[in-house]
Amino acid sequence: MSHIALYRSWRPQMFKDMVGQQHIIQTLQNAIREQRVSHAYLFNGPRGTGKTTTAKVLAKAVNCEHGPSIEPCNQCDNCIGITEGHIMDVVEIDAASNRGIDEIRDIRDKVRYAPTEVRFKVYIIDEVHMLTAEAFNALLKTLEEPPPHVIFILATTEPHKLPATIISRCQRFDFRQVSTSEQVERLQEICEEEGIEATNDALAYIARLSEGGMRDAISLLEQTAAFADRNITLEAAIDVTGGIAAEQFYQLAEAIKERDVSKMLPLVEGLMQGGKSPDKCMENLIYYFRDLLVLKLAPQGNAVTERIVDHERFLQMAESYSPESLFSMIETLNHYQQELRHAAQPQTLLEVALLKLCSTSQSSGIGVQDGATAASSHEIVELRQHVHKLEGQLAQLMKQGINTAPTSTNATDRTVSRKSFTSTGVNRPKVKLDQYVVAASSQETNQARMNWSDVLMRVKDRKVTVHAWLKDSELVSAVDQQLLLTFKNEIHRETTEKPTHRELIEQVSQEVLGKPYQLVTVMLKDWQNALEGTTQSPTESLELEPEDISINESKQPIWVEEAVKLFGEDLVVVTDK
Repeated sequence: MSHIALYRSWRPQMFKDMVGQQHIIQTLQNAIREQRVSHAYLFNGPRGTGKTTTAKVLAKAVNCEHGPSIEPCNQCDNCIGITEGHIMDVVEIDAASNRGIDEIRDIRDKVRYAPTEVRFKVYIIDEVHMLTAEAFNALLKTLEEPPPHVIFILATTEPHKLPATIISRCQRFDFRQVSTSEQVERLQEICEEEGIEATNDALAYIARLSEGGMRDAISLLEQTAAFADRNITLEAAIDVTGGIAAEQFYQLAEAIKERDVSKMLPLVEGLMQGGKSPDKCMENLIYYFRDLLVLKLAPQGNAVTERIVDHERFLQMAESYSPESLFSMIETLNHYQQELRHAAQPQTLLEVALLKLCSTSQSSGIGVQDGATAASSHEIVELRQHVHKLEGQLAQLMKQGINTAPTSTNATDRTVSRKSFTSTGVNRPKVKLDQYVVAASSQETNQARMNWSDVLMRVKDRKVTVHAWLKDSELVSAVDQQLLLTFKNEIHRETTEKPTHRELIEQVSQEVLGKPYQLVTVMLKDWQNALEGTTQSPTESLELEPEDISINESKQPIWVEEAVKLFGEDLVVVTDK
């Protein structure tokens, strides 16, 4: 018997024959029983799950001579005519081939006329998402004001492509994938009826390959039965469908575990010589390692047992890998599976993916569970202890720096104490200017000054807001891989010293000046005092001028602080006049 004959003989002709869609069938039967059949239905779901079949059964149920009935009799002229497709009032349209506005206009013109042979006119539009925008608009007019004797049934695998106006005028039913157990049960019924011998493992394998589509499962069953002379075994099903046998899976996993490239490459070549496609091999390998991972994380679960033939051997292989390595291997295979679709040399890409698995498990420390994993864990523990120690030392240094602030209680000293901190609350280290004064006229300083305009231009190209703050400064000295910049405005200085801004400026300086420099900043008046030989103490050099004191005790007038709060410091530039 050909596949078409086999599928037609086992295609459901009544609601009770539908597999896996009981919730939908019960809803439709209740609507028929209560005479509340809608004028438009939207059947959505994966391919091969029974959308079009259910539509035809519904057409028979509402038009049966003994109905409307929750089950068509399949014996009257109406039921037989709809089954054979010669009832003119039940029309099935393939929207992929008839997607234009003319076809929909033809339907719109004909729906006005009453049916001639049956009770309801039924229009079944398959793959309705393929219609054009104009065709949808024409169909919408009909769905808005449908005649009482017309039922539209729209079927699609991609409902997200339908306009919301169409979906809102239909009763939507979502068809689900048929479970493996339900498919195996139906396949067993077909084998018994057709005199086909089949093992349970073979039927379960066929059901898994169909990915929830009953139509595909029957097709694979017919194909395997023809190949195996109506005696279906697991090996025959694997050979026909191009899958990989369990032993070949085991050998590949063993080669990856042992990082044995010399063993793995001949295995891949053998698979290709056996007619296996690289994309199918990649897909099956992902499933295999997925099952290993599930068995590793949930050894008592039942979700993985459907693909396992030799459970004990499978469990031993799962124990050879760590969960981290399995996660990494699945991600690697999935990445190469995406590239395989467009690869000119798919076999080579499959080999590269497997070579990557071998090299990753060897070099990354997340491969098989051996001494490497333990060593890696020990190194991580030592690294964490070292980081904790450094954090403690840093906290102690910060504490010592804060304690060096002046502790005098008179009004002037309190003001200086507040001003020894930046507006962000960070204690700025005191700068000793002697070495910079000596180097102010050195060749290194002069060379840096000559190229400083280039630094400013490159900073502006990288980030114009940093340049807006930096241009207020002046390069006055370069010594010991340090650049001293003077600022007239404190807020410009503070913003320039932000870690991200400082990093950008130092990076550009290295590019222009040819060697790494560290940025050092000081206020202009302190630098001038140092040049005049009247350098004040660090405390005195930070003392506020009377005109700078405001009621909020900050370094800037109130209007400057408010402007920064309102617009952000990147947009506020303060210019001294």
